[in-house]
Amino acid sequence: MLRIAQALDTQLREAMQRAFPEVDALLDPQLAPASKPEFGDFQANGALPLAKPLKQAPRQIAGAIVEALQADPAFTALCLEPQIAGPGFINLTIRPECLAAEVSARLGDPRLGVPEVHNDSAVVVDFSSPNIAKEMHVGHLRSTIIGDSLARVLEFRGHRVLRLNHVGDWGTQFGMLITHLKQVAPETLNTADAVDLGDLVAFYREAKKRFDEDEAFQTTSREEVVKLQGGDPVSLKAWGLLCDQSRREFQKIYDRLDIRLSERGESFYNPYLASVLSGLKEAVLLVTDDGAECVFLEGVNGKDGKPLPVIVRKSDGGFNYATTDLAAIRYRFAGGSDGDGARRVIYVTDAGQANHFAGVFQVAKRANWIPEDGRLEHVPFGLVQGEDGKKLKTRSGDTVRLRDLLDEAVERAEADLRRRLQEEERHEDEPFIRHVASTVGLAAVKYADLSQNRITNYQFSFDRMLALQGNTAPYLLYAVVRIAGIARKGGDLEAEAGMLQFSEPQEWALVRELLKFDAVIAEVEEELLPNRLCSYLFELSQVFNRFYDQVPVLKAEGKSLSSRLALCRLTADTLKVGLGLLGIATLERM
Repeated sequence: MLRIAQALDTQLREAMQRAFPEVDALLDPQLAPASKPEFGDFQANGALPLAKPLKQAPRQIAGAIVEALQADPAFTALCLEPQIAGPGFINLTIRPECLAAEVSARLGDPRLGVPEVHNDSAVVVDFSSPNIAKEMHVGHLRSTIIGDSLARVLEFRGHRVLRLNHVGDWGTQFGMLITHLKQVAPETLNTADAVDLGDLVAFYREAKKRFDEDEAFQTTSREEVVKLQGGDPVSLKAWGLLCDQSRREFQKIYDRLDIRLSERGESFYNPYLASVLSGLKEAVLLVTDDGAECVFLEGVNGKDGKPLPVIVRKSDGGFNYATTDLAAIRYRFAGGSDGDGARRVIYVTDAGQANHFAGVFQVAKRANWIPEDGRLEHVPFGLVQGEDGKKLKTRSGDTVRLRDLLDEAVERAEADLRRRLQEEERHEDEPFIRHVASTVGLAAVKYADLSQNRITNYQFSFDRMLALQGNTAPYLLYAVVRIAGIARKGGDLEAEAGMLQFSEPQEWALVRELLKFDAVIAEVEEELLPNRLCSYLFELSQVFNRFYDQVPVLKAEGKSLSSRLALCRLTADTLKVGLGLLGIATLERM
């Protein structure tokens, strides 16, 4: 109902202007969706703030606004007679024929009424960001699927989205890893595919153990960092082997989750680090403190009451994460051949990095590296917890590997499906069972995460996320399957709807729910909260199920049949598009 809401807002403003031209600067309809169905479709609360400047009762002001509205033919063609409620609220109900026309328009629209933006500048979404030689674990799940969902919504709106994977592929840990590689598998540096590094986690642990216990190894590792940063060809080859092996492992997860990403690791920004320092010097922000070069933050103090610093070059001359992040911000907003030309840059990381990004963002703003029309946003998320409310771990206390978690979700979905098939005495072939189990299992994991407010921690439960009832992926997938079943039973969902006719309250409830889709997408685009889309899809499924359970569809006749089939078709389309924006595939049978 986004288009209708915009038209109503304009009509209200014009009516208020006609009624009270003397307070033009204060005129705001305060239009919002009605809080309850009995109040209509929209509620305008703009009369209340005018009471004081006009020295009139809000209901009297509302009456004048309504009178002006009723004189506008465009308004009367759109709305039934407005109702004044309470102290001066104006309740507005859209004419049934206008709602039916909106449904009819969306039936043939692949965008389902969502307007397309036209914007040449890019939107950067920085998400996932695992570290080389470390396996992806459950902590990477949230960044990966939240970032992917936001990118999908922004792309659907028409933005040119750069999906960037800021992989940790540079830094001091590589001295340790390269030294270990040279010593335990030197043949890999001279012979193609001489050895598979295998479990990179084990490889990393071995290197870390040696670094912590062997002083000579530690010294060699530090020397290796200098060689790598200096461009030593053997060190670079070893670094490349480690990166390639990790990429292959990461890609298996991304392929499985249907995630598209362009890798641009920390190493990409290495040539730009020196210019970060010179830029901060030019902006007169750089301060040398105890041998380190840093920028002291404004309004952020430590326990000693002194301003906290963002260190951009350590006392040993090395750069750090903050330097790389500043170089990335500068590059992403810069235009031409040395930048992405973005006007919105979004970082999807855990909430524990909030202070880091707040500091880096402040430095970038004070250095004037963010355009006036630029938006720099951190999208934080909480922890994934076990059902005991503690950080999700394996029984041995290790971090849960992401591939193991996905495997278990699919295995449980398959066990549930086989049990259901046995109970229903249904027989399906193995490819069908594997496909449904994989789709449902992965959908359940994604939806369980995305349906939570990302800012909070959430408790991971296979039993809850795989349930066929409640706010779960299986419940939504089953709604799509149910509508597909209508088509199989003889309902042609592609039939021409013609002039739609609705008479039952359940029909109108479904119409109104379907028409909320465009506003929900606009809300997610602005607030970057995928759980708003999940809540909408769950509510839509519930409204559809009530409609289907209480109103005959296939047994209806004439205009009632075609109109109800049209509602079924639009519901299926909306669920499929909405779930697709969450990165979730749908099924025709399950």
